[in-house]
Amino acid sequence: MTELAGSAADRVGLAILLPFLGFLVNGAVAFLRPQAKRLVSVVGVGSVAAAFAVAVAVFLAVLGARPPAPYVHTLWTWIATGDLQVDLALQVDQLSVVMLLVVTGVSSLIHVFSIGYMRDDPGYARYFAYLNLFVAFMVVLVLGASFPVMFIGWEGVGLCSYLLIGFWFEEREKADAGLKAFLVNRIGDFGFLVAMFLIFSHTGTLEFRDVFARAPHALAGGTATAIALFLFMGCVGKSAQIPLYVWLPDAMAGPTPVSALIHAATMVTAGVYLVARCNVLFAMSPTACAVVAGVGALTALFAATIGLKQWDIKKVLAYSTVSQLGYMFVGVGVGAYAAGVFHLVTHAFFKALLFLGAGSVIHVLHRAYHHTHRHADAQDMRNMGGLAAYLPWTSRVMWVATLAIAGIPPLAGFFSKDEILGAAFARGAASPFYYLVWAFGLAAAFLTAFYMARLMLYTFHGPNRTGDLERPHLAEAPWVMTWPLVVLAGLTVLGGALNLPHVGTLHRWLEPVTEASAPYLPTLAPATGVEITLMVLAAAIGVGGIWLATRVLKPAALLTPERAPAETGFAKLLLEKYRVDELYRAVIVRPLVWLARVVLWKGVDAGVIDTAGVNGSAAVARGLGWIGSRLQTGQVGTYVVLFVVGAAAVLAALLRFGKP
Repeated sequence: MTELAGSAADRVGLAILLPFLGFLVNGAVAFLRPQAKRLVSVVGVGSVAAAFAVAVAVFLAVLGARPPAPYVHTLWTWIATGDLQVDLALQVDQLSVVMLLVVTGVSSLIHVFSIGYMRDDPGYARYFAYLNLFVAFMVVLVLGASFPVMFIGWEGVGLCSYLLIGFWFEEREKADAGLKAFLVNRIGDFGFLVAMFLIFSHTGTLEFRDVFARAPHALAGGTATAIALFLFMGCVGKSAQIPLYVWLPDAMAGPTPVSALIHAATMVTAGVYLVARCNVLFAMSPTACAVVAGVGALTALFAATIGLKQWDIKKVLAYSTVSQLGYMFVGVGVGAYAAGVFHLVTHAFFKALLFLGAGSVIHVLHRAYHHTHRHADAQDMRNMGGLAAYLPWTSRVMWVATLAIAGIPPLAGFFSKDEILGAAFARGAASPFYYLVWAFGLAAAFLTAFYMARLMLYTFHGPNRTGDLERPHLAEAPWVMTWPLVVLAGLTVLGGALNLPHVGTLHRWLEPVTEASAPYLPTLAPATGVEITLMVLAAAIGVGGIWLATRVLKPAALLTPERAPAETGFAKLLLEKYRVDELYRAVIVRPLVWLARVVLWKGVDAGVIDTAGVNGSAAVARGLGWIGSRLQTGQVGTYVVLFVVGAAAVLAALLRFGKP
């Protein structure tokens, strides 16, 4: 521990400080010299890249020291009131190091890509300021040594998502999308706060080390379940699970690199990280574990069905993220915490690649439409087709990511997804419910392979539908946007080596963090023969989904949006996303608006407070003033008469009610 303290403690704080300084500098530039784009680029990318270098140094320190317990680096005392003592402290352990590497590493590549994607935007400096702040808050979230410090980062990434999703706030639709993300996440955050109150009331502390050490003795079964479920409520909001997933597809309103940052490296992974961090609390409650796994499996399948019929390339990837997050929750819900984190890491690679690849496509189409002065939706796959001939690098690397998310071996997504499904199947021997979880996961895997192949076929293959005038302007995006895709493709190919079957490098690495939950929820694995059968089945499912897409989908027959017939039946229901947003609007939003406007505003505020309170007291004051003004005549005779009458009235009262 001494070696770790000397080499990493001071450096780990720099992982927060550097991107935060980038935010301050670029924020100042946005006000003072918004056209200084070279300075913005150097500061924006350099600060996050430097944070990644710090993360690597911290990782090497932990790798060399192999601490059996987390190292906590206290910066200063934050809250000291009564029994509540909270330090602003950072925790370095095997789990936080994995998250730190993913957040800073993938974010660095997204920052580089943003240089090319956002170069013509007038809000360039403001964009990079927000992006730097996003990374800083996410690092606070993963390094926090207590629930309140984590909550700072938790709320910070919520703020940054609001700022970046609504980055083009001049358009009402984009501003509303940012507001929707902000409000929906507040629902989940309420659960997080309640969980913190319960934890403190039963354990007397909010520091991770102390909470997890005291929990087995301080928390009864019902209390542990309540705490875990309230924590999961926060996860459902932040990581977009049923029923609070509705904000994430609308988050596509922001710039595409923002989508990559939110979906791959930062905000939506926070919920999975929280469950993995609090593995002891969840493992103590079989009910909570079943809820986590069940919600994850249902979300994975539900979102995958919606992805089948979306035409917006970013919306397809958004529902894919919701579905893949469901897989991660299945992993941590069945006690396979290393498998859940493993899929979090591999998903960061291939989902960042998919979003940035989609960003390249959108960038190229916008450029072509700008040259020809045509107004068309650059995100609608019906306006694409045949782009592999014009964007060969983008097409190839996106196919790599597609095969990975479809679970095709030997790419990273196959190993991480297979490990989760295998753990769920093994848990079914103890509770048949988990066989259903496994079946839902397998069905979602088939649909994932199908809709991702659909995306690739309609975007890159078949005839080109961009238009005769646009084709001469179609060309690969600038190299500053392409080489991050190549790096991510390499990680997608090689990422499976992090936790190969029967090698389990990541599993062994995370053991010091997850071993405390083993007595309550041991990680189960199927027998070798069953495991091989499940792996073959999972690979066949992925191949089958892609094969079916190539057989039933006809890119040559696809029509542009202007010529396409309206969807009907179940296809229309999928296109309209099961009309869940409309249901929420009818059942929740409109009644609340009515309550606020009719009852609280017009009834209580205007009718009671204004009329009886503010306006009523004013009327009384005016009446008393009018009476007083009538008494002030300026005539001495009138005053004498009033004085005599008043004195007589007082005398009469004394004689009538006084003592005999």
